[in-house]
Amino acid sequence: MRETIHNDDWTLEIYPKASLFKLNLKEVWRYRDLLILFVRRDFVSVYKQTVLGPLWFIIQPIFTSLVQLFVFTNIAQISTDGIPPILFYLSGNVMWQYFSGCLTLTSNTFQNNAGIFGKVYFPRLITPISLITSQLLKFAVQFGLFLAIWLYFFYDDSAGVINPNWTIALLPILVIIMAGLALGSGMIISALTTKYRDFSFLLSFAVQLLMYSTVVIYPLSVAPLEYRKFIVANPMTPLIETFRYAFTGSGTFSWLYLGYSFVFMVVLMLVGIVVFNKVERTFMDTV
Repeated sequence: MRETIHNDDWTLEIYPKASLFKLNLKEVWRYRDLLILFVRRDFVSVYKQTVLGPLWFIIQPIFTSLVQLFVFTNIAQISTDGIPPILFYLSGNVMWQYFSGCLTLTSNTFQNNAGIFGKVYFPRLITPISLITSQLLKFAVQFGLFLAIWLYFFYDDSAGVINPNWTIALLPILVIIMAGLALGSGMIISALTTKYRDFSFLLSFAVQLLMYSTVVIYPLSVAPLEYRKFIVANPMTPLIETFRYAFTGSGTFSWLYLGYSFVFMVVLMLVGIVVFNKVERTFMDTV
């Protein structure tokens, strides 16, 4: 006996995306349990078989900051704008490592998840969002380390004057802009690597070079005037400068610079969404 299937018998219908700008966040929210599972996987799997485990979250910025302290303060004699050097470098590294970590991981979205993408349906946007969220947990640990050292210098006037101000309230906005910059650029690069694997090799090299064009190891005030506009053109520069200004009172804070970073992030996200949605339809043929 032949059974007739009506539309009401289906619990889920999957349609192709009609627009390249469509995010379909409602569907992402419906798969929030999978998002949480991916966040846990991304956070646990990296350090699952290590001896020190999550302690690497703390060890990495400390040793990086100590090396920078030795090279750029003791040897190169680069000014830190009156901020205690270890606090200066740590503030830059905490911010930069969140951005670079998110960018590196999201740039391999299609390549690293080709197996699961080809077997089961779920909103593909969940994967880069889970990476951004799992890196946020790492950022929270490293920010806690920064906060502990900041409190030490705040109560120890002999090490330098620390003058925090109201811009500390902008910290969530700074993190959101950083996440948006990493997500947008990561989606673009992940789309490009489906056809051109060279971008995955170029990225690790580019991230290192990009750090030197950001105020991670030097304050904006010591940059030569003729090069300062190029340094400010890096959207991460206003974010790090604002972060330092908020917690120490030293540095450069400008609504114009911060607005530029925000607009840059929005444009990058829009381009990333278009490229990501376009490649998502056919990437299994090229990966």
